[in-house]
Amino acid sequence: MNGIDVLKRFGFQIDKEPKSIYPFSPVYRITDKGKELIVKRTQNPIEEARKLVNYTTYLKNNGIKVVTPVDIQMDNPQDIGEETYVVYPFIEGTTYRGTDNQIFDAGKLLGQIHQLSLEDNKYELEEYDVYDFNNEEIEESVQAIEEFAKKVNHRTDGILLKEKLLQIVTQQEELKNVGLPNVATPHDYKANNLIYSPKPYLIDPDNAKWIPRIFDLALVLLLFHNELSTAPDKIFTPNQWELFLSGYKESVSLTDLEKSYWQKSIEHVFLDEVMWLMAEFEEDWDNPSQLKLFDSLIDLVFDSSKYKFN
Repeated sequence: MNGIDVLKRFGFQIDKEPKSIYPFSPVYRITDKGKELIVKRTQNPIEEARKLVNYTTYLKNNGIKVVTPVDIQMDNPQDIGEETYVVYPFIEGTTYRGTDNQIFDAGKLLGQIHQLSLEDNKYELEEYDVYDFNNEEIEESVQAIEEFAKKVNHRTDGILLKEKLLQIVTQQEELKNVGLPNVATPHDYKANNLIYSPKPYLIDPDNAKWIPRIFDLALVLLLFHNELSTAPDKIFTPNQWELFLSGYKESVSLTDLEKSYWQKSIEHVFLDEVMWLMAEFEEDWDNPSQLKLFDSLIDLVFDSSKYKFN
């Protein structure tokens, strides 16, 4: 489905194919009747998209700065071809640059979002259930990582990495069955999904899930700085992580169970999110900043002792 057809389905008339402002999926910025709008893919099929809208509307009604579908004459969101698209407002502001205030405010916003989660999955968001990694996947992924690293003359110890990831695989069932508290959350809470105006505004809630709370936090620690040129080219420093948590903990207190499984949660989310990122996107290895981020991620998965909850 081309961009012109997508926009026409929402009643927007354009003459030439729009260019996506995001390199990895169609995200179109348009002007209609003097308003700046974003048209993008969202959860699919339409039933899932409507659940997402109900959830984000709940967040917005409770004071969370998050985009929700704009009011237009056409259905919004709607199925178009095999995908589902939504029209959001374009949010003016500045991008994240790693300042102390931005880090604290980002933590505060996520804490407020988690605090609003109900005890049950009221909005019927997709439930996290990725506990089926196997040794063959690890071996194939590490092989790909080694090949990509070799092409750009980047040193990566594949043997040690494979040993570590194979050990993490053995922890999956324990994490699945231990009873970690779940939350409804936009997930994918990263700097490139926030606009500061001047407080953080969540502009991409479309990966919302029902997921163990500390998995969501682990993803922040691992990939908050991913895919954003104005962000630092490494994970949070321990001091920055403490700053993020100081904002987060204004609204949320983690349980002793969560604290005891924090390191294993970091490792599991590395398996789920970072291994895939490093093994599937060869173009990332041509980016020096991304290589530095990869190095800091690998260091973290081997030793996360400086990133605790006090």
